[in-house]
Amino acid sequence: MKMKHLKVASLFLAGTLLTTSCVGSFSLFNKLAHWNMRATDSKFLNEIIFLLITPAYGVCAMADYFVLNTIEFWTGDNPVANIGKTRQVMGQDGKYYAVKTLKNGYEITKPDGEMLSFIYDKASNSWSQVVNGQKTELFRFNQDGTIQASMPSGEKMNVALNEGGVYQVRMAVNQGNYWAMR
Repeated sequence: MKMKHLKVASLFLAGTLLTTSCVGSFSLFNKLAHWNMRATDSKFLNEIIFLLITPAYGVCAMADYFVLNTIEFWTGDNPVANIGKTRQVMGQDGKYYAVKTLKNGYEITKPDGEMLSFIYDKASNSWSQVVNGQKTELFRFNQDGTIQASMPSGEKMNVALNEGGVYQVRMAVNQGNYWAMR
């Protein structure tokens, strides 16, 4: 009896190692799971659907594991990503913002209708903000693993990509003042 439990535990461990990855987002598998969780209003019917389509989960996981995540790793783009979809996201101010996923970033529509975009440029390996057609680079990734942050004053600052670097940029932007919020 104990050998059977050991085999089952080994299979579960192997399964978790195959379905977790630092390399890809498993978009196809996650889309199937997301659809399955919302297929009906009844969690019992959703479970029956899950049991009936279980082989599809295996196929999607293998397609992600061997094909889609590999493409995502080498190109940086996942062919099944949420490009073109818009989600409502609640901001820290309690208001909802429409966030549309673009091929190279995000387009955000504020509750008052104002739009801004965050765009990634592969050529310069940088993120920029676009407001009213005006593009402002926010930061770029350096070859040594640091980032070059663009300050509001126009000067550039190289910092580590960690909490210490975020603190340095925050202090530079706020002229050494650090405000804590509750």
